[in-house]
Amino acid sequence: MPHHTPLIATIVAGLVLAFIFAAIAVRLRVSPLIGYLAAGVVVGPFTPGYVADQSLANELAEMGVILLMFGVGLHFSVRDLLSVRKIAIPGALVQIGVATLLGMGLAFMLGWSLVAGIVFGLALSVASTVVLLRALQERKILDTERGKIAVGWLIVEDLVMVLALVLIPAMAAGQGGNFGWAIGITVLKVAAFFAFMLIVGRRVIPWALHEIAHTGSRELFRLAVLAIALGVAFGAAKLFGVSFALGAFFAGMILAESPFSQRAAQETLPLRDAFAVLFFVSVGMLFNPNILFSHPVALAATVAIIILGKSIAAYFIVRAFGRSHSTGLVISASLAQIGEFSFILATLGASLALLPPDGRNLILAGAIITIMLNPFIFALIDRFTVMEAKDSAPLPAAPRDKRHIVLVGYGRVGNLVGKGLLAAGEAVTVIETENDIEGLPSIDEAQIVIGNAADPHVLVWAELDRAKMLFVAIPDTFEAGQIVEQARAINAELPIVARAHSDEEVAYLTARGATRTIMGEREIAQRMIADAKAVA
Repeated sequence: MPHHTPLIATIVAGLVLAFIFAAIAVRLRVSPLIGYLAAGVVVGPFTPGYVADQSLANELAEMGVILLMFGVGLHFSVRDLLSVRKIAIPGALVQIGVATLLGMGLAFMLGWSLVAGIVFGLALSVASTVVLLRALQERKILDTERGKIAVGWLIVEDLVMVLALVLIPAMAAGQGGNFGWAIGITVLKVAAFFAFMLIVGRRVIPWALHEIAHTGSRELFRLAVLAIALGVAFGAAKLFGVSFALGAFFAGMILAESPFSQRAAQETLPLRDAFAVLFFVSVGMLFNPNILFSHPVALAATVAIIILGKSIAAYFIVRAFGRSHSTGLVISASLAQIGEFSFILATLGASLALLPPDGRNLILAGAIITIMLNPFIFALIDRFTVMEAKDSAPLPAAPRDKRHIVLVGYGRVGNLVGKGLLAAGEAVTVIETENDIEGLPSIDEAQIVIGNAADPHVLVWAELDRAKMLFVAIPDTFEAGQIVEQARAINAELPIVARAHSDEEVAYLTARGATRTIMGEREIAQRMIADAKAVA
């Protein structure tokens, strides 16, 4: 007779179903977060069939929160924030204020308390780190001005939410009338924790990691990073009375100053991802799908606040700071969803009886719907920005005598292709990123466009609509597919040649619109066979 193992059953059911539903979500070109949440709904108490152990799921979720917040702290960049501080800091604060007020207004209409309205509004005000970064990475605009503003904006939102995680328990403790006293005690505890981490942790943590790294043991290094993340989070809660989340965030932020921070992030990524998945599954278990039918108007209003209220506020803020229409649209689309911090706030608010169950369900349903809609919102934004780019594209530096060939990437392969085309007397436009301008042909030989070809603006500036051929010579097949897709949208008749490394990549690029895809290994094999036949 097998032993009853609720912990193993909960982990296995959560991970297996999360994988299945996430694979379906990716296939449908939506965020895998939807799949993780759907897995939680399936094993939750509000749907028929197997029900996972809720108390164990909540403890696994706490581990997920610790590792999620540790990852946020590990990637926290003061430099990135300072580079766009003039727009990101006031912009994010005003946008959070607008969204919070809108959420409080809806809460008031639903008859909730003031504190419930604040928690609800804050949960609707913060975008998902995972969804936002993935959207920017897919469009290869993370390193552009628009991407840096969005990331800086996100950092400010995260910092505000970290502060909220500190103050919300104090609000719960002060509901009996001692609110000021509860806030004061909380601030003192947080200040003591900050002082301890800055005086002791800032010296001990990097030193310990440095010593462990020099042992040469990868296992010990990985264990040290996890011990720091979990140990600081647990110690912060037990010794200073602050949340696990704040302790983990600060541990990550301290560790980010170490020269081993990048390695630490890589070594702990698999475990962080696994527990993050279990966190989202546990959140899905809390979701009651009945909210879709019992409160359709409130749900529609919640979604409208997230997609319209936040986005419109962000757009006008960006425009007020003198940024372009396309930058405003990109920032608006980036913020038109909610995610991890929203779930953490909803779970915390519900556990402290500050937020009614309907409030948590509205937040979860709003997150699921807006995360699903976000790719479509970005697709609309991409169309508008392409049209704007066509209207505002600069004139070429010199008139062309004949139609040109556009070459994306001037690396090992692109360099050979470019030299061959120039030697043949072709008019060539080379597109290359700022980080790879070494070795480009002179402006007398070819026209040079600096930027990422996955950005439709860059393709328009390269006059792709007037080109006679496009060569995509970069090795990254996923990025090449994005470029091919954008190029095909701009010029439906353009011959496009791309490089690949496998039959699967050939199929992927062909499906995206490549006219011909060349696989290096196949060309080498065919040449060898031809040489063998010539000898025979």
